[in-house]
Amino acid sequence: MSIFMMVMIGGGIIFIDDKARGLHEGYLVTPISKFELIAGFNVSGTIKAVLAGTFLTIIGSVIAGIPNPFDPLRLLRLFVVIVVTAFALISLMFLMMVRVSDPLTPRATFGVLNTLLYFPSGAVYPQQGFPGWMQVIAVIDPFTYAVHAFKNLLLKNTGFEAITYDLGFLLVFSFVAMTLATMLFKRTL
Repeated sequence: MSIFMMVMIGGGIIFIDDKARGLHEGYLVTPISKFELIAGFNVSGTIKAVLAGTFLTIIGSVIAGIPNPFDPLRLLRLFVVIVVTAFALISLMFLMMVRVSDPLTPRATFGVLNTLLYFPSGAVYPQQGFPGWMQVIAVIDPFTYAVHAFKNLLLKNTGFEAITYDLGFLLVFSFVAMTLATMLFKRTL
């Protein structure tokens, strides 16, 4: 959740607030490409989400009594999952907000989006008990793959081999979202 909250701020709201204040005019006139501009937004939002996610993952692991929470290999694996998850979610947020200009739209959208992505992910309740329509959402939900990876790394202390599919899905999801956002982005006022 900490990653998602930072992603909402970094991926959607900052860009739209910049548009509302007229700050976006400055970076629209730069000679960088649309992709570079979107990648810059996504990387900056990812950095913020990684800082929050890493801090809360470590603190949460200590509080929850996870064995060896400071094991360097475990921390490395968790860091990789946090980075890939943050980038996938920030790419999704930017894609959703690339054409929005009203600063109130993301604030209204994020509550609904949080419910649609968080609850089908399996973070609260096992997916096997979901109705069919919710299982369909879980298959395309990037949260599902992040939650699965975190559960494997934190609770089962597995390696990358157990989460390869999760990381692959999140990376492909990021690529698709960034590509679509680049296509939809307009370099106009």
